[in-house]
Amino acid sequence: MFEVTPGMRRLGSSVLGMEAIVVALTTPVAIVINHVQPALAVTVGIGLAILCVVVAGMLKRPSAYIAGSVIQVLAIATGFLVTVMFFLGAIFAALWITAIFVARRVEGTTKR
Repeated sequence: MFEVTPGMRRLGSSVLGMEAIVVALTTPVAIVINHVQPALAVTVGIGLAILCVVVAGMLKRPSAYIAGSVIQVLAIATGFLVTVMFFLGAIFAALWITAIFVARRVEGTTKR
């Protein structure tokens, strides 16, 4: 069974919170610079930002970490609208993975 630790919740919510801001800010970039249809840009950018916030609030449940991982894939996929998001999405995915493993390792060490 996947055990959720307090450190995982803190670090995971920090990653998702910052990611929500970055993803939301891709909306005007997609519209103005990349000439994406506003409806598509708002749906993807703001929708993904809201999803980040909702999942950050659910991080007490192990299933939220699966949803958070799906968000990382979706964030990378937003690179098709704003090219730099391929890079930024990969950075957030690395931060997400690091947050989970580092928190588990640190809290596992302190339990002994």
